[in-house]
Amino acid sequence: MSRRHLPYRRPLLATLAAFAVLAGTAAAAPAAPVAPRTTPVAATPLATLDDTYYQDALGKTGTQLKSALHSIISVQTKISYSQVWDALKNTDQDPANSSNVILLYTGRSEPKSDNGGAVGQWNREHVWAKSHGDFGTSTGPGTDIHHLRPEDVTVNSIRGNKDFDNGGTAVSGAAGNYTDSDSFEPRDAVKGDVARMILYMAVRYEGDDAFADLEPNDQVDNGSAPNIGRLSVLKQWSQEDPPDSFEERRNDVIFDQYQHNRNPFIDHPEWVEAIW
Repeated sequence: MSRRHLPYRRPLLATLAAFAVLAGTAAAAPAAPVAPRTTPVAATPLATLDDTYYQDALGKTGTQLKSALHSIISVQTKISYSQVWDALKNTDQDPANSSNVILLYTGRSEPKSDNGGAVGQWNREHVWAKSHGDFGTSTGPGTDIHHLRPEDVTVNSIRGNKDFDNGGTAVSGAAGNYTDSDSFEPRDAVKGDVARMILYMAVRYEGDDAFADLEPNDQVDNGSAPNIGRLSVLKQWSQEDPPDSFEERRNDVIFDQYQHNRNPFIDHPEWVEAIW
């Protein structure tokens, strides 16, 4: 169960009319990310969200649900890899210190300005390792901030492109994380986050937009294949660590200010089991 409990007020979702405009322009990359909101707005109930954003997916299961969600979340605005730096400073902002971000695996609060490639700094972690499908950092899966998170440079390197599984030896400087030769286990507080990011990628990228068809499987050591495992472990993690306020706020910020699409498994965790 995630241990982050600080509340957020969720941003107001776009109106149906505005969303229709986005549907016609989603393929174009903006010149720069939208500036962060400076004032909070009222939350929108999930029922309202289902009546608008998810209406074509409701009542479906299995491949039909996966296909419907793919059509919905593929309507998105894409940003460049350089723009990801600024986006992560907003999406992963420390709720207790607006000058900092929370690093995914270590949980450390780090100054937003301390980003780069040096030891002790934070950089951009691809939770779905970019070598699994060979999509690199080109605009698309390589810049999709639903699975990009700030992380300590050294810990990011230790995770590398390993699949996810339970077990291994403790990761130095990242309490609660474990690794072995072919897998990585994140700390308990973000196990569900990791699972839902991986499953988002599997639904969003189905091989119909010049990128590989990304799919989870139940093995490790997938190498450069467009697969990441273990699916059975990821499903377990999603159940044990349901979405919390940090993850929900992150989903809202991405939808409201950057990509204008959502991770459906944050809004509806039960859809994990409905598909897989």
